[in-house]
Amino acid sequence: MTKSEKKDQEKIVSKDAISSKEKEKKTDPIKDETPEKKFEVTQEKLLRTMAEMENQRRRFEKEKQEAFEFGGFNFARESLALLDNIDRAIASFKNDEKIANNKDLIKIIEGIEIVKNDLISIFKKNGIELIDCINKKFDPNFHQAMLEIEDDSKEAGTVVQEMQKGYMMKDRLLRPALVGVTKKKEEKVNKISEEDKKRVEKVPKK
Repeated sequence: MTKSEKKDQEKIVSKDAISSKEKEKKTDPIKDETPEKKFEVTQEKLLRTMAEMENQRRRFEKEKQEAFEFGGFNFARESLALLDNIDRAIASFKNDEKIANNKDLIKIIEGIEIVKNDLISIFKKNGIELIDCINKKFDPNFHQAMLEIEDDSKEAGTVVQEMQKGYMMKDRLLRPALVGVTKKKEEKVNKISEEDKKRVEKVPKK
């Protein structure tokens, strides 16, 4: 290899080295950040972390509050069956003519009603309230319609019958009231059937 060829080869190698360094400068991110930039990035990360921590704290507080207020929700709903059975027992005793005037039974009924009132008092202390529905406008948020009753004396959709009492636990529905609601009476229109029309047509005219 001659001296001129060696020089040409060295020039090519040096050019390749320079171009590779330029590429590295273009592709590699700037590593040397200013202190202000580093502080800004760190501050942004810190604020984001603090916001996430605050959201988690609020979520935890909400869940804790709901657990405290509605922790006995399922137990309260199951306990309503006990109150229903007490009401049925009292109604059954009072409606039985054979034993209705029995003095001993009257005392038993009074004792059962005391237990019922104590249970209702416990419910109220825990935020459980009866839903007032008779003569109220039907509301699907609190009532469940079981039947419709024809009645023109009241506005359609008025609750006039209660099959099962409904209850609220604070602002949450514990059990809907099973009710009967009014509807307008259907007008009966006398319509002549096709057979009646044919019979009329067959009758000879005088």
